[in-house]
Amino acid sequence: MFKSFGTKSLRKVPPIGAQKEATVAGKALPRLACTLLTLLLALQPVLLSVSSASAQGTSIKLIRDAETEELIRDYTRPIFKAAGLKPGNIRIHLVKDNSFNAFVVDSKRMFINTGTIIEADTPNEIIGVLAHETGHIVGGHMIRLREAMKRAQTIAAIGMLAGAGAMAAGAAAGSSDAARAGTAIMTSAPGIAQRTFLSYARTEETAADRAAVRYLEQTGQSAKGMLRTFERFADQSLFSSQYVDPYIQSHPLPRERIAQIERLAKKSKYFDRKDSAQLQQRHDMVRAKLAAFTQDPKRVMRSYKGNDMPSLYAQAIVTFRLGNRNKAIKQMDQLLKLQPDNPYFLELKGQIYLETGMADNAIAPLNRAVSLRPDEGILRVMLGQAILSSKSNKNYSAAVTHLQRGLQDDPDLAVGYRFLAQAYEYLGQRAQAEMATANGYFASGDIASAKAMAARAQKKLKRGSPEWLQADDILSYKIPKI
Repeated sequence: MFKSFGTKSLRKVPPIGAQKEATVAGKALPRLACTLLTLLLALQPVLLSVSSASAQGTSIKLIRDAETEELIRDYTRPIFKAAGLKPGNIRIHLVKDNSFNAFVVDSKRMFINTGTIIEADTPNEIIGVLAHETGHIVGGHMIRLREAMKRAQTIAAIGMLAGAGAMAAGAAAGSSDAARAGTAIMTSAPGIAQRTFLSYARTEETAADRAAVRYLEQTGQSAKGMLRTFERFADQSLFSSQYVDPYIQSHPLPRERIAQIERLAKKSKYFDRKDSAQLQQRHDMVRAKLAAFTQDPKRVMRSYKGNDMPSLYAQAIVTFRLGNRNKAIKQMDQLLKLQPDNPYFLELKGQIYLETGMADNAIAPLNRAVSLRPDEGILRVMLGQAILSSKSNKNYSAAVTHLQRGLQDDPDLAVGYRFLAQAYEYLGQRAQAEMATANGYFASGDIASAKAMAARAQKKLKRGSPEWLQADDILSYKIPKI
């Protein structure tokens, strides 16, 4: 089920407020000094905007797709093992964005853009990107990055205060030269702080590159994909070094990274090792799927106009998106003749029926998909939705069973709780419905609504029951401080 499940907005840098004229020893400081002193208060969020410039002030739209997520898990499993990480402790999120990017925000969450997967020709290119981000997690770079920001803030504060002092002393002594010197100190302080911070970020990027090559070596994989990725960046005019100051880049310039990775990668006996044909096929299928769901249909049809399996997959999805259900079903049946036990072909056939008002027809293919991937929460939630939407199959208890099992395997799937609440309502179990709604709010990050609904549900639930304890956990939850 390829779905978008909401948007998360990043905090924007607050605007600098109205300026007031400051005085030292009864004398007014120039407006420039007042502006810089006010900038001191805003320095930390400004530095944050440097570290996430591409996403600043924008929204991140997360999507869910079982097939893509399974492939990414298979990519990362050996890398995480080599890095000493437990795969179950790290969640990889898909971001609906056509640009080539991946990032981590802490030790438990990694994000990868759909555009990264679409643009990568081989699994090895994606694996190299994921290995690099794993290097950031293992190195604790996000934690230390916050400390670097604080240090940069201190450097700027000291510089600005020293400059203000020099300006004040010069003004008091009637020395214009001293006042100008103070101004120079103050105006240079933010730049010094920024360069200190970015220098640290460049160091961590280099460390992550080295760690990635090491993980690839330990797992018997080539670093050629990483090399190809950086070569792609170097070909883009955005990274042209002719007009770029390398000291204000948060990442090392591509030519430097390419040289480093090439030296390390070519030392490996696995440098020329290619991905297996099976893995390449899965990668090509996911690329086609993501492109068909996220890009302009005309563009997709130009790219996937052949009779190979990825092209047939993309064509079926585009046909579905354009509203031709019958043709899309025929195209999926053609694919199912080639791979009758492909759970994701069955899933897509069920999705086409479900989203075009034929839920009864969706149940059989979704049942089959679940039997092939019984631990895939998304598939079970989709089957539960189909049962709830069915006109003839009113087995709400079965819907509850599938939804509960699906949410047990995938507790972050907030939309599943909405369907579970609906199933409980049909069964006349109001308290359980309210508790499912509370869990849905909690999973989507709406803690206030989750607490309000949990309080309502707990009044109707038996004290000490599993549902009562769930409500109590939500009511006692406190948002952790970052």
